[in-house]
Amino acid sequence: MEAGQERSNTETLLVQEGDVAGDYLERLLDLLDYDGDIDLDVEAGRAVVSIDGGSDLEKLVGSRGQVLEALQELTRLAVQQNSGVRSRLMLDVSGWRAGRRDELSTLGKDTAKTVLETGEETRLRPMTPFERKIIHDAVASVDGVHSESEGEEPSRKVVVYKSS
Repeated sequence: MEAGQERSNTETLLVQEGDVAGDYLERLLDLLDYDGDIDLDVEAGRAVVSIDGGSDLEKLVGSRGQVLEALQELTRLAVQQNSGVRSRLMLDVSGWRAGRRDELSTLGKDTAKTVLETGEETRLRPMTPFERKIIHDAVASVDGVHSESEGEEPSRKVVVYKSS
């Protein structure tokens, strides 16, 4: 199979994943009587599903995204039940993840610069895998520092160190 055809097949499977997730979330919104538009996309080798629109949607995000994380996991399980394959689908509600990504990227860069100036390691508060990845990427963009995750879920956190 050629690389282009393999990429096309992978994208087709991700689109199908998004369709299953979209149907699942549509039924959920109907049950809750929430308004929302569901958008399906494929980014960086994973299905991305976004729900936008309704005023009730912030309840689907919850405090620090906890409800969103749980809803994403339920949606992944619904896709897995349908396809038999573990899903890496990413769910966003009302652009919360996009805004959080910007916020965390700034936090990671600012923390890295402070560690570079002071030489003192800094431990950030516990974060989800999604949040830690963004912090690690932001820290990696600053020369002279590096980051590692430590601890066990759900208390796993990022520590930023000055490189020697």
